[in-house]
Amino acid sequence: MQSILIIGTGRLAFHLGHALKHNGLGLAGVAGRNAGRTAKLADKLGCGAFGLHGALPPAGMRVLAVSDDAIRAVAEALPKDGTPVIHLSGSNSLDLLQAHARRGVMWPMHSFGTGEPADFSTIPLVIDADDEATLALVRKVASTLSGHVVQLPMEQRQRLHLSAVMASNFPVFLLREASRLLTAHGIDATLLHPLWKTAAERALHDPDKAVTGPARRGDVNTMAKQLELLADEPELRRAYAALSKLILHTYHPETRGQQDL
Repeated sequence: MQSILIIGTGRLAFHLGHALKHNGLGLAGVAGRNAGRTAKLADKLGCGAFGLHGALPPAGMRVLAVSDDAIRAVAEALPKDGTPVIHLSGSNSLDLLQAHARRGVMWPMHSFGTGEPADFSTIPLVIDADDEATLALVRKVASTLSGHVVQLPMEQRQRLHLSAVMASNFPVFLLREASRLLTAHGIDATLLHPLWKTAAERALHDPDKAVTGPARRGDVNTMAKQLELLADEPELRRAYAALSKLILHTYHPETRGQQDL
């Protein structure tokens, strides 16, 4: 296979570029709208830098490591020369790439931050494509990067993406909010960390049994007191009430229809 052109200069482009290089997959270069950022990432990856609207180097695949909102516009700006174009979004269809005859998706189920390049070998990669040849190409790249590759059609990718948001983004944000509340009241927020780690470990083994707390026990008096403590946090209070109600009704279905929290 010819080398891969990365289009984008953000975190995902950085981590994917290093993973491709680490696994011996050639890089045709990095293309981006911002010349400075493009040159900086290309220098880190040891490849050429190209303007998004200029002449692009030959490549066996063009990978769009851009924001979801930018996928369609960037794809339409690329040459329509038969080169497979791949996006990395879990929540968007291949229709965003409809300007190209060969299109696919390779979604890494992972949260990418700053720092050292991520180890793709343990990151699930969800793939799909519009034709068998492109699917085989995407599978070959994905399998080189990761030991966990699964093909899912659009509807199932969307369900998986929704579940990933619920399982990852929501708990992390709630930890952030819990830490903020403790800090505001002069309490060491790191006191939450052992609890957080233990809960996460238990949840991986059996999430149903890992659910604890006043709503799980049906302790409505404790929930009412805690809602009072959130009187000056109306949005967080509503979130607490909604989640507590969901847990309460799941484990104590006889409470459905009773007075709301």
